[in-house]
Amino acid sequence: MRLCLRPVARSEFDLVSHIQVEPDQIRYSGTVAQAFEENEDGVDFHAILDGSQVVGFFKIDRLYHETYSFAGPDELGLRAFMIDRNEQRKGYATAAVAALKPYLAAQYPARRAVVLTVNMQNFGAIRCYRKGGFEDTGGIHPHGIAGPQHILRMGLIKP
Repeated sequence: MRLCLRPVARSEFDLVSHIQVEPDQIRYSGTVAQAFEENEDGVDFHAILDGSQVVGFFKIDRLYHETYSFAGPDELGLRAFMIDRNEQRKGYATAAVAALKPYLAAQYPARRAVVLTVNMQNFGAIRCYRKGGFEDTGGIHPHGIAGPQHILRMGLIKP
């Protein structure tokens, strides 16, 4: 595995358009097409690659604190994290989450942490995020689309 992360410009939809999750995972992550259609302010796209093969996608929300009071203005929001269904169960998700610390610190040097919410019933994702370095804050976000969510946070490594 030669995992790396990289920014994705809005003009590069074709690079990540093939990424699809299992149908029951869409309620947690949405789809790549939805991410591009939403055109949200303050949201950046990123790809997860193994060599030159794109295996995953995620969004970084620079304005996360404007929507969620549990996030600070110096924190990023991780959203729509997904690994292509054909590439799941190969260790990409945990490796990508672990790679977020140095990657996001370099991409967003003024930010001290990244925050996310994860559905309380999404046990695989919770395990992955915890294994990759996120800590459960003990907080609960009760208004998730698919139900209540744990609030997780990971400090960023400064380069």
